[in-house]
Amino acid sequence: MGRRIVSKGELTRESILEGAYQLFLQQGYHGTSMRQIAAEAGIALGGIYNHFSGKEEIFTAVLEAYHPIHEIVPVIQASEGATIEEYVRNAAMGMMTALERQPGFLNLIFIEIVEFNSLHLPDLVDMTFPKVMSIVGPFAESQNKLKDIPLQSIVRSFIGLMFMQYFAEKLVGSQFVAMPLEEAFEQTLQIFLHGILAE
Repeated sequence: MGRRIVSKGELTRESILEGAYQLFLQQGYHGTSMRQIAAEAGIALGGIYNHFSGKEEIFTAVLEAYHPIHEIVPVIQASEGATIEEYVRNAAMGMMTALERQPGFLNLIFIEIVEFNSLHLPDLVDMTFPKVMSIVGPFAESQNKLKDIPLQSIVRSFIGLMFMQYFAEKLVGSQFVAMPLEEAFEQTLQIFLHGILAE
């Protein structure tokens, strides 16, 4: 199968998104102008409007393009394990690695929350949900070993808990207990798999 040919228009669009991404991280949404985005992308200002109607559309496209879910889902799908616990541990470690490769996403989410009052988050969730649910297979195969909880809730809790662990570590990290990120994730995994109540 031959390589897909990328058009000049697609390359320009990618340049716009990459330039906007860097500027949004450095200056925020309101601190970034369309003129700056055009300059960063190496095109004339008018050229942007062949691809996007305005700055907000660029921001939402950046949110989608740089969402770590694009890396997380393949990593989780490729995870293996002889037991559900081993699978979950490998999937979580893969997810942590994927999140570490997208450190700017946390900043984008803050921009979304602070500057847009979370306006685009519902659409972002709608966009990522089918990808998230594509990892339900290994949980379904182990369903007879799991509590009677809908698989969608299990998958949502797993992804949500891992995201929140990563974000919490970046936000408050050593303010609670100083420990390596891997150890913090391991404790979160134990909570996901076994809860917090003593037997």
